[in-house]
Amino acid sequence: MSTSQDHEGRPGRRTVVTAAGAVAVAAVLTACGGSKEAAGSGAVEHAGESGAGAGGGVLAKTTDIPEGGGKIFTEQGVVVTQPAAGEFKAFSSKCTHTGCTVSSVANGTINCPCHGSKFDVATGSVKTGPATEPLPATPIKVQGDSISLAS
Repeated sequence: MSTSQDHEGRPGRRTVVTAAGAVAVAAVLTACGGSKEAAGSGAVEHAGESGAGAGGGVLAKTTDIPEGGGKIFTEQGVVVTQPAAGEFKAFSSKCTHTGCTVSSVANGTINCPCHGSKFDVATGSVKTGPATEPLPATPIKVQGDSISLAS
């Protein structure tokens, strides 16, 4: 009798527990990838492969970033916010808790879907944990009505 099957040819306990663990790990890894769906008050937009290019190219027009909200650029790994009229900030879109991609910007915070961490749209500082480190700032350049990554 093998340890992977019982005497009737059914999967053994170890096989079932191992398979269940693999499914659980896959579910967690999928969740940490973040959601591309807008959440919250609708004050967020996502830009993926159809968004502007990386490497100093134009990310967005200033009018694309809602005041008090932001836009997440998943491909570039950045979230751009406009905390006050005409003031633009950018931060890494990866939560400092476990690396999940943030999924929304609403009510003055950048929000992680995995464990509920919230970061201030103006500073990137932690407003609600479990994250303990702020989102790292990402240098951007605002020129006219265009926002691009600083080279």
